[in-house]
Amino acid sequence: MRISGAQAIVKSLENENVDIIFGYPGAAICPFYDALVDSRIKHILTRSEQGAAHAANGYARITGKTGVCVATSGPGATNLITGIATAYMDSIPMVAITGQVSSELVGRDVFQEADITGATASFCKHSYLVKDVNKLPRIIKEAFHIASTGRPGPVVIDIPVDMQTKELDFEYPEDVDIRGYKPKYKGHYLQIKKVAEAISEAKRPIICAGGGIIRADAANELVELAEKCNIPVTTTLMGIGSIPYDHPLNLGMLGSHGVYAANYAIHRADLLIIMGARVGDRAVGAPHKIEDNAKVVHIDIDPAEIGKNIRVDIPVTGDVKLVLQQLINMAEKADSDEWVNKIKEIKEERKLNAEVKSESGFINPKYLLSMLTECIDENTIITTEVGQNQIWAANWVGIKKPGKFITSGGMGTMGYGLPAAVGAKVGQPSEKVICISGDGSFQMSMNELGTMKQNGIGVKIILFNNSRLGLVREIQRQRYCGRYSQVFLDGNPDFIKLFEAYEFKGRRISDNSQIEEALKEMLSDDKPYLLECITNPEEPTL
Repeated sequence: MRISGAQAIVKSLENENVDIIFGYPGAAICPFYDALVDSRIKHILTRSEQGAAHAANGYARITGKTGVCVATSGPGATNLITGIATAYMDSIPMVAITGQVSSELVGRDVFQEADITGATASFCKHSYLVKDVNKLPRIIKEAFHIASTGRPGPVVIDIPVDMQTKELDFEYPEDVDIRGYKPKYKGHYLQIKKVAEAISEAKRPIICAGGGIIRADAANELVELAEKCNIPVTTTLMGIGSIPYDHPLNLGMLGSHGVYAANYAIHRADLLIIMGARVGDRAVGAPHKIEDNAKVVHIDIDPAEIGKNIRVDIPVTGDVKLVLQQLINMAEKADSDEWVNKIKEIKEERKLNAEVKSESGFINPKYLLSMLTECIDENTIITTEVGQNQIWAANWVGIKKPGKFITSGGMGTMGYGLPAAVGAKVGQPSEKVICISGDGSFQMSMNELGTMKQNGIGVKIILFNNSRLGLVREIQRQRYCGRYSQVFLDGNPDFIKLFEAYEFKGRRISDNSQIEEALKEMLSDDKPYLLECITNPEEPTL
């Protein structure tokens, strides 16, 4: 079958069972958009290219599929960069397709030319610049394979406009065989046996569960191992939801913005089992202190992560779901009853409390999010922006199921939460999707309200408005003697009127007594809704 390169891209996407893509057209990608008219694939026109990347990210995280975003050359492609880096840091499978100037003009600095493969080389899993139209089907097949296997991540395909118009004999490959790329999935038996022995010898074991548990669909195995061996579990920000928030063995999130019991346990354990986590600085600020006290096990599908940030005594490379299945069969209960009881006491003594009282004219965000937990079911999807709102949500919204908490962890990208919520809602239209936001982050992506309007996407937004860049202000107060610099958002718009301009409903509240009624109103249907909460600028994260 002889077709154009643009038609070959569309047919290749159809062969990969792609049903939704997010994008923004331009001249260098127009042949593809023309071919897309005849396809069954649904295209969501976002209001920015970065929004398309974040929406593809949210879609991938909630569906388990590979997200797809599309942009034109030059500024269109470079506007994807933050979204690509965000997906890379959080190991999200994504294919980013960009148009490029005609092949004979590449490298001549012509109109809307940018080296997107070079620009993203350090923060994408792989990239392609298509130089032969006949290789397009193979490249797309490989891109989806690379993005979704091993440690997931984004792959960039840069396609010059002439490669989209030239013809080829289309045949989509059935298999992929990439020399040098053979992800290892099954853990080494002897290493897993060493882990089982370490558990049986431990008095103070603890599991640190990262986002890899959720990516590998290994939450059930994690809980089974923790219960069988009586091991407390703490999670990273990306690991929230890997164990139900109310499970007796769940200590909560660790790290600089985590809870006391989790950090206490990590620093006093004699066995630390890290599963699918990078050991980033926000989770473990002083790894050498842990190394001095504990035997460290690190289980990860990416061998490059093992031992990168912390000394490891027992490394296990493999898919954490398969490794846990092997470990469950070998491991015996640890002698940890005294330890678990001690940790439970500390958890109860130092648990986070959201005070009902609040200064007149302000909402207590921690109290509101605690009440939100009581109002939503276990299938409700929570996305967050970045800043104080993210930390409040991570610690006060109760997440019972894996994959229902969607946030930018490794990159900490402001403007992520709303487009990610759009992607999540498109992926799971039957579920409630709530974006927790601050007034600073919201204004980085509020143009995606147009995407919601055009496509009938019913995302709910809880907006904590303190007219500040809250977390930066908090840092300046703590570390810079309160010398506040460029953290005041005194020019905020009337957010309710902004929502009403899109014919959406909204409500502004400023007293805790209004919270219950406002949440019920927000959750009463599946239409877009803004709940603006006036928040005290002095309200701390913890």
